[in-house]
Amino acid sequence: MAHPRMYDESSPALKRLRKLCLALPEAFEKEAWGECTFRVTGGSMFAMTDCNHHDSGHIAVWVKAPPMVQEILVGADGKRFFVPPYVGPKGWLGVRLDYKVDWDELAEILKDGYLMAAPKRLLKRVQATPDDKASTATRRRSAPASKARPQPRQKKAARASKR
Repeated sequence: MAHPRMYDESSPALKRLRKLCLALPEAFEKEAWGECTFRVTGGSMFAMTDCNHHDSGHIAVWVKAPPMVQEILVGADGKRFFVPPYVGPKGWLGVRLDYKVDWDELAEILKDGYLMAAPKRLLKRVQATPDDKASTATRRRSAPASKARPQPRQKKAARASKR
């Protein structure tokens, strides 16, 4: 038996969430478990709505998150962020859509989740530009400290080798 639809198509929060998710390259929406799920072609699911799912008492989105992000954000603001059931032990992050939503921050969180789910061929199409705040947490954690910020001697050596 199919799950009953849990979400309200007319919800402004859902419309805004959908716009953010579907703006990512080759992202698409698929209804599953009575909720909206957002996936990437050739990859996997990176976000799912929680519209009072199993009587959770809130409207939220669950997002695939890089290591430590769930712990940091839930610890910093346990009212806005939470550990979702089922996928929480795998590091996913719950973000409430019915309480003080910072839509720019949510766009960054969604982008990080998307980057974790997307196949390698799409990553270059989404890489953040220097003035883009999105996915900074992913970039910082994935680059070794020595490569993240060249030391003054490394900068001089790099300039000298270009001459």
